[in-house]
Amino acid sequence: MSGHIHIIGGGLAGLSAAVELAGVGEHVSLYEAGPACGGRARSYEDRHLGCRIDNGNHLLLSGNRAVNRYLGLIGAQDTLTGPSRPVFPFMDLGDKARWTLDLSRGKIPLWVLSRRRRVPGMRLGELRSLMRLMEADPDVVVSECLQPGALSSRLLEPFAISVLNTMPDVGSAALLGAVVRESLAQGGRHCLPRFPREGLSESFVDPALSHLALMKAEVHTGVRISAVEVEDGHVTMLRATGQEIPVGPGDAVIMATPAPVASSLLDGRVPGFSAPDEFEAIVNAHFALPYAPVATGALAQARFIGLVGGISEWVFIKGHILSVTVSAANRYAACDTDALARIIWGEVRAALDPALTVALPVEMPPMRIVREKRATFAATPAQDRLRPGTRTMLPNLMLAGDWTETGLPATIEGALRSGVAAARATRQRHGG
Repeated sequence: MSGHIHIIGGGLAGLSAAVELAGVGEHVSLYEAGPACGGRARSYEDRHLGCRIDNGNHLLLSGNRAVNRYLGLIGAQDTLTGPSRPVFPFMDLGDKARWTLDLSRGKIPLWVLSRRRRVPGMRLGELRSLMRLMEADPDVVVSECLQPGALSSRLLEPFAISVLNTMPDVGSAALLGAVVRESLAQGGRHCLPRFPREGLSESFVDPALSHLALMKAEVHTGVRISAVEVEDGHVTMLRATGQEIPVGPGDAVIMATPAPVASSLLDGRVPGFSAPDEFEAIVNAHFALPYAPVATGALAQARFIGLVGGISEWVFIKGHILSVTVSAANRYAACDTDALARIIWGEVRAALDPALTVALPVEMPPMRIVREKRATFAATPAQDRLRPGTRTMLPNLMLAGDWTETGLPATIEGALRSGVAAARATRQRHGG
């Protein structure tokens, strides 16, 4: 197309769309309301801890095809790291049991035949839960698919909470099943754990901005779009503080903001528009040690551990920083921050001390609790039905974001796929 494409929102969905379009020579302008791009997947300098941290933890998999494509386009495919085998260390905080899920590389799940490689206490018949998830109808919740047993309590339930950021008794089985189909069902080659070697911005944001600058795309930070003007079934104007941005007949707009922002701008202006309106929080706790702990065994290989039976879900060792993720965190909204941090630190010590050469200090080190109150949409069947498609009733307006109809929960993979879909739909509608 020979027009100007305006992308509202500099999170990963917006960056993904911009990278796709700028790469084929389109005239792209991206507007980010905040001082930096990246949205909920970026890094920043924390003055209290005196170091750079990620605003959240994201465990990726080698089979995330949109992640691999995006990093390849921006020249950042070597910025992720992780174990060379599909291994996932776990600990049950209730009975102190420790194990490592060690998946088979191929599609044949030979790992379930080895007591050393599977979830302790699981029965082979429990694998039917996976089939039920992959075949689940849109109205089914996760708990309805899970058979009682160790596989559910020690793997599938924590997995569901982590992936959906929603509790299993209300979370969509169909969305979780989609993830299972693309990961466990494909074998261990698709399940190698991956995470940024340095930080989220160093992998997903900074290389994208450098690439966009090379492609002559315009990236404007600190520009908040306050209104979208619509006339005769087309977007004609974007209004920001102190400026008006005209949208000409050959131009297009991609709305890549979070769902609440998109709703505030498009409700009543775009026929048939809908978006999720219930959200779940994520809590991340970052603890700054005066030294980098030395791990042994599976923890040394993976650099993370999954926890069952407590508040903490994942603990990542990032140099001298220990980062903890707590998903579906609306249930902890009333908890005092300091009290919550002390509980989490106790769980971190219980999980890591047996696998470290030197035990962690009893006294809690300097910490930062980051609460994302509306981190993702609540991945329930009802909310999933509210997710809009990429195209809207306005020919020059597309939608992108992990809250759109990607077929996946709200993940980095889903956000990147939505950006690609919006870019392609934009070019198709305008003859590209």
